[in-house]
Amino acid sequence: MRLITIGLTTIFATLALASSAFAAVSTNRNTNTLAGTVGPGFTITMNKKTVKAGTYAITIRDLASIHDFHLTGLGVNKATSVTGTGTTKWSVKLKKGTYHFVCDPHRTIMHGVLNVT
Repeated sequence: MRLITIGLTTIFATLALASSAFAAVSTNRNTNTLAGTVGPGFTITMNKKTVKAGTYAITIRDLASIHDFHLTGLGVNKATSVTGTGTTKWSVKLKKGTYHFVCDPHRTIMHGVLNVT
């Protein structure tokens, strides 16, 4: 009987450790993500209009050497270069409020808003 009790205790302890390790991995995979694109024409977009406050991994695809993607608001001021193209990744903590993204050379026609609740 004692052997069965020890065996069951070992099995339950192993399952408890495995489930907590799995929960930690699952939490890390649920990173908040956003994606923005500028170009190739005179377009600038963000894949979401409203998000909850928190830390976000933002991926920007800059598809034109005449544009940049510039995100500003509540402690955030991130931009790609105007002459550069390619993919840029930022980690940004977004607080409740309004954030603006623009193409600086064409700010009157290329702009958008991201609301954080």
